[in-house]
Amino acid sequence: MEKLNMHSKNITDDNVSKIRELFPNCVTESRNKNNDIEYAVDFDALKQELSNHIVEGPQERYQLNWPGKREAMLTANSPIAKTLRPCKEESVNFDDTENLFIEGDNLDALKLLQETYLEKVKMIYIDPPYNTGKDFIYKDNFAQSTDEYLQDSEQKDEEGNRLVANTDSNGRFHSDWLSMMYSRLKLARNLLTDDGVIFISIDDCEIPNLRKLCDEIFGSDNFITEFIWKRRAPSAMADNNVSADHEYVISYQKGKLDGFFGAEKDFKKYKNPDNDSRGPWVLGDLTVGMTASMRPNQAYNLIDPKTGNSFAFNPNRVWSFIPASMNKMIEEGRVIFPKDPSKRPMQKRFKNELKSTHNPLSSIIIDKVGLNTEGTRQIQQLMGGNIFDYSKPLSLLTTLIPQICNSKDIVLDFFAGSGVTAHAVLSLNAKDKCKRKFIMVQLPEVCNEKTEAFNAGYKTIAEISKERIRRAGKKILEGECHKDWNKDVGFRVLKVDSSNMADTYYTPDETAQGDLLSQIDNIKPGRDNPLDLLFQVLLDLGVDLTLPISEKKIEGYKVLIVNHEPYDLIACFDRDINESLVTQLAKLKPMRLVFRDNGFVDAAIKSNVEQIVRQLSPNTDVKVI
Repeated sequence: MEKLNMHSKNITDDNVSKIRELFPNCVTESRNKNNDIEYAVDFDALKQELSNHIVEGPQERYQLNWPGKREAMLTANSPIAKTLRPCKEESVNFDDTENLFIEGDNLDALKLLQETYLEKVKMIYIDPPYNTGKDFIYKDNFAQSTDEYLQDSEQKDEEGNRLVANTDSNGRFHSDWLSMMYSRLKLARNLLTDDGVIFISIDDCEIPNLRKLCDEIFGSDNFITEFIWKRRAPSAMADNNVSADHEYVISYQKGKLDGFFGAEKDFKKYKNPDNDSRGPWVLGDLTVGMTASMRPNQAYNLIDPKTGNSFAFNPNRVWSFIPASMNKMIEEGRVIFPKDPSKRPMQKRFKNELKSTHNPLSSIIIDKVGLNTEGTRQIQQLMGGNIFDYSKPLSLLTTLIPQICNSKDIVLDFFAGSGVTAHAVLSLNAKDKCKRKFIMVQLPEVCNEKTEAFNAGYKTIAEISKERIRRAGKKILEGECHKDWNKDVGFRVLKVDSSNMADTYYTPDETAQGDLLSQIDNIKPGRDNPLDLLFQVLLDLGVDLTLPISEKKIEGYKVLIVNHEPYDLIACFDRDINESLVTQLAKLKPMRLVFRDNGFVDAAIKSNVEQIVRQLSPNTDVKVI
């Protein structure tokens, strides 16, 4: 219900609206004294519209700009004191899987993944909010002072959430949406491999701005195409009697992509009725669409050497080859002459001589991708009801992913939604035995209490996404799978949270001398779970978050071992560690050895640790937290 203004008409706003109708290019967005975005007149542009000569103004440049762009650039580069905490009870096959599901703000998640997955992600697909006025955008706090560093870096939101509706009431401003997208895309680009590709679903509302934004972040030369797919049948409620039934998926490469895999050719027509030693073949055209005046040396009568029949050239469509090349093809048995002189000779095209088994992939993928109703039906069948609105059809992702990703490539989706990208990865792997891995990121956005999802027990979108992946994996295993597939349908759940480390860990210089004894432990009270600490260490050191982790008791201490031999990392966060344990761990020769800073039995042992390790395993790097 709209609230009354309860004040007189704002004539200035009315005038701005009139100018916007006459000269839409002269009205932009700016921030007012309350730091809210509003429409404002670009007087320099308006002067030029009302003048018949060039009006002097600010220096012209080709660029995309909006209120908040500099803050968005700042927030993309600002560090955060956060971590990822494992949640084994919500995971599937936690110890064995190579897939990840990260629950939390995707801006935080992208920052936390920068070290571990820098230039390791082959493909990114995202389906962000479309800025339609009915969805949500992420509200980011860009401002940050030195005094507020810890509070801001730990993302302590005074409003209790990070979602705000970008509705019609505030004009569906582009600036908020652009700021939200800019910082995330900037961070996402860092994660792509040199030959990686990003796909972004979008509709008409923001596609012009998204293209310009991606041109700036990825480079205009790295634009690939706008894929078009049909999302619905024509709507009877269409505005202006025009129904916008399609959406786009824009694609950009990082920079060194050889090309898409393409559309697989149909080889059903290839036969070998004459037992040709060169294998199956089909008949192909032996002419080219050129006139005789354009290609006079290809305009001649073709003679069948066996029958003497003559086949005249078409003045508007000459033979594909000059006489010498044509005679060679005839000698090699590559030309089939018809018995009927009124028909045309044809060329034998052999399957084993094709340069590629695939045709170029068309940017119009209507024939390959189902409507949104397909996505709705898949959710209903899998989840038992209308649990998620507007899920993309599975066929969209199963069309795009194989174009880029094969083998052990990583697919990232940081607007995971219903989890359709993960579902597609598992489905494709089951068919072609590839070991593609997924990283899903989803904010625990609260479900509306009036929705079927909430009534079914799902409190957040993240819960829906995780459950869909669980059910999809189970259903896939029950069906027909490739015999050589590793059957990894699991995923590790990691949740974005504040750092496990105490404030003094980040600001040791600010700790007063009198507080040193009380602050000697770097770890926050209640946050010393060994697995939690291990994952924060993995993030800090850039170690793969999906490596197998085992726990062993060595001399009575709990020891966490990452990966199989040779070990990537061994950690022990127990207290009172003695020289004997350090010696035993050093003999295992891990790449890295980690302890807690105050975990040694005494200062003498702590000072001798590096010397002990250096003697037994000189290539091991020793760290403390």
